[in-house]
Amino acid sequence: MTPTKRQERRAAGPGGASAPFLRAVRWRRSMRSERSDFPFALPVLRELDQLALNRPITFFVGENGSGKSTLLEAIALLCGCVAMGSDDLERDPTLEAARCLRAELVAVFGSLRPRTKTFFRAEDAFGFTKRVVREQAYLAELEREFRDRYPDGSLAQQLAAGAARGQRSAFDGRYGEQPDARSHGESFLDLLGQRLVAGGLYLLDEPETPLSPIRVLALLRLLSQQADAGSQFLIATHSPILMALPGAELLHFDDGGIRPVAWEEVEHVALTRSFLQCPERYLRRL
Repeated sequence: MTPTKRQERRAAGPGGASAPFLRAVRWRRSMRSERSDFPFALPVLRELDQLALNRPITFFVGENGSGKSTLLEAIALLCGCVAMGSDDLERDPTLEAARCLRAELVAVFGSLRPRTKTFFRAEDAFGFTKRVVREQAYLAELEREFRDRYPDGSLAQQLAAGAARGQRSAFDGRYGEQPDARSHGESFLDLLGQRLVAGGLYLLDEPETPLSPIRVLALLRLLSQQADAGSQFLIATHSPILMALPGAELLHFDDGGIRPVAWEEVEHVALTRSFLQCPERYLRRL
């Protein structure tokens, strides 16, 4: 299939530079890890020699438990990604298995390095929103405290209260006065849109989780725009809509390992299409 002009520009990266930033992930030692505990016992890791990343957008697809998220988390730790959520990746207790895997892997970067490296899970949007709300409440309380401490309206009161007010206004301007009043999908897309910058490396774990189909299309547009601006994405997903993004590479995870696959061949796509064509065929078996 002949690539479109957009796909050619995307492959070239910003200013015609070579893309992507992260070219491959491989085992640290010449032989595969001989460990048999989790996550090393996962079939996809048993069969892995080197994971080549050839496109600005790569989707990890496959069944639950196949190892998509575990490998994505390990790559995020390996690359030194910053978490968008409420926990630092190095301290997040849910990433212990990923930290063990990270120790056995090596990241292969090209000559260019990303401007920023970020890891984002759907649940991180909720944790981040809670942090913003707490910070807004703290700054509002700090402003009141300074006014009470210096009731005479002195210069000290004006400076202290003004500093707290300025920080709170900055939070309000960026995240809204009541960021927790929006739906999960709205909060997720707003946060993602604010944090993405051109020329970044972004690892997203099932970003479609809080989104309606219309919002998934909005996310699709955002990913396309950022890829055109020189960003690289690794995304674990179950969404046939996201998988259809032109120019993206789909890597399928199963017991046979990790292999490139066409959109039409993905089981999620085939099953969703079959169900929508004749839902009664499936529902009568319930």
